[in-house]
Amino acid sequence: MTQRIDYAKQSPELVRKMTELSMAVKHSAIEQSTLTLVDIRSSQINGCAFCLDMHVKEAKIQGERELRVHHVAIWRESHLFSPRERAALAWTEALTTLAQDGVSDEIYALAREEFSEKELVDLTFAVMTINAWNRLSISFQAVPGSADKLYGLEKSGLA
Repeated sequence: MTQRIDYAKQSPELVRKMTELSMAVKHSAIEQSTLTLVDIRSSQINGCAFCLDMHVKEAKIQGERELRVHHVAIWRESHLFSPRERAALAWTEALTTLAQDGVSDEIYALAREEFSEKELVDLTFAVMTINAWNRLSISFQAVPGSADKLYGLEKSGLA
């Protein structure tokens, strides 16, 4: 795979603003481990190789258990996720694959059982942000692993 366009080089100001949003999300009311699961699941659904590669490596660096990372794709059948994580993953899937009739009352109720109003808004921004990055990376064929050194991901040992 060869990157089509270096979007950071072509639109540095917009990429900087997206990065600022990403950093704000990382410092939101949602714990980092849940945000990483959201990033992985959305990237799986969207088929974003660059982002999936990045967030799996981040998960390893953060100390996430390897089996849990493998189970993100089958979270409904897995016993490895808490009710809060399950609600976040359901919310992520609903927003990433937004149905014509929106988010169901059932998924909303599940999310509200686990998240305060502020947390749910912050979680929504997290899902929006990773979906935007996925679309950039997929559109311009960002090469998986090409930013490892920039983001310190070589520490994962997953090269």
